[in-house]
Formats: sequence, structure tokens, C-alpha cells
Amino acid sequence: MSRAPWEPPLAGPADRQLVASLDRMRWTFRWKCDGLDAAGLAVSIGASSLTLGGLLRHLTLVEDSMLGERLDSLPFPAHWGEVDWDDPDAEFHSAATLPPAQLYADYDAAVERARAWMVSALAHPEGLDAPSAKEFDGQVVSRRRFVCDLLEEYGRHTGHADLIREAVDGRTGEDPPVDWRPGG
Repeated sequence: MSRAPWEPPLAGPADRQLVASLDRMRWTFRWKCDGLDAAGLAVSIGASSLTLGGLLRHLTLVEDSMLGERLDSLPFPAHWGEVDWDDPDAEFHSAATLPPAQLYADYDAAVERARAWMVSALAHPEGLDAPSAKEFDGQVVSRRRFVCDLLEEYGRHTGHADLIREAVDGRTGEDPPVDWRPGG
């Protein structure tokens, strides 16, 4: 039986296990958001203003920020130039102005950039112990710290997405169907 692409390996080095766990969260989050129109992406529940569209945009920013700009001093992709950064929740608010296809495409592209970065980071002789390109509060930060931070972001927001998606159309579950792929 073939394993789903989001299933972490059953054994292996700690860094690969960590990265695979992060990737599983990415797959699950993307599945929770998949296939919705603008109305579905704009649904919020309870007292929260969070939407699946806003979460897609936020995690796109987090991927580009943590694994690009903070770790390797890479410039932000051009689509971030259109955001009003005076608004502390700019990425959440800008999601409402973007078509679903762009939200999905920007997120998918950010994840692919991050996955490529992970392959490179794991191939580095120091792996995730290597220092990041930027200091935090004047201290050197390992790449592993940012991967852990990203895993925490996904844990929090995948839970949000789970609740919102159930309110949209009843979709529930821990993992996508084995044959599911984004946009499919």
C-alpha cells in the first residue's frame, strides 16, 4: 500500500521528522481550505473575524517571512508590495480583496519555495543547527527555531481552519483522502 505524501516517515533523523511533521500540517491546512469560492473563504464563526481566506494569506506571509526573509534574507515576492503594512492585520484584511485563485496560488507557491528551502537546509552540513541569516533580539537563531515556530503557527491555524471549514460545509477529518491534491 502506498503512503500518502503527507505521512511523515516512520523513522529517521530528527530534522527530517520535524520537517515532515510541518509538511503534514501544511497538507492538512491546505485541504481544509481547498475548493472554496470567495463566499466560502470569507466565512467567520463566533466572535472571531478569522476566515479561511485570511488564514491562507497569513500563512503565505508566514512562509515567506520565516523561511525566506528571516532565514536567508531573501526578498519578499512581488505580490507583497501591494499590501498596506501600516495595518497590523494587513494580510488578513487583504485576503478579502483577492480572488480565490490568487489566494490559493500565492499560498501554494510560498509552500513550494519553503519546501525547496527545506531540502537545501537539510543538505547543509549543519542541517537545521545552522544559524539563520538574521538575529533575533541580538542573538543568533538556529534554523530549527524558525521551523519550530512555523510548526506552531500551523498547529494553531489548522485548528482554526478545521472549525471554520466545518461551519462552511461540514468538512471534517484529520487527514485529506489519500488521493486528494490541492485544487483537485
